[in-house]
Amino acid sequence: MSTVHLLYFASLRDAAGQGGEAWTTEAVDLRALYAEVQARHGFVLPVERLRVAVDGAFARWTDPVRAGSEIAFIPPVSGG
Repeated sequence: MSTVHLLYFASLRDAAGQGGEAWTTEAVDLRALYAEVQARHGFVLPVERLRVAVDGAFARWTDPVRAGSEIAFIPPVSGG
């Protein structure tokens, strides 16, 4: 098991009702981690519409989950 700190932005923050949380997981990669969180919070965005960052750098969904990491799920943001 790994404990990580998750960060949520924009619509994900709204759906989760918080900007982040500590999360304990057995997920082997970032895609599986998002699936866990998606099921818990009811996120509607598929992984294909998101970016993921680990410790401040963009990552691939196939990258492994590392204990102690800060993982940000970043949805598309509109603005003007």
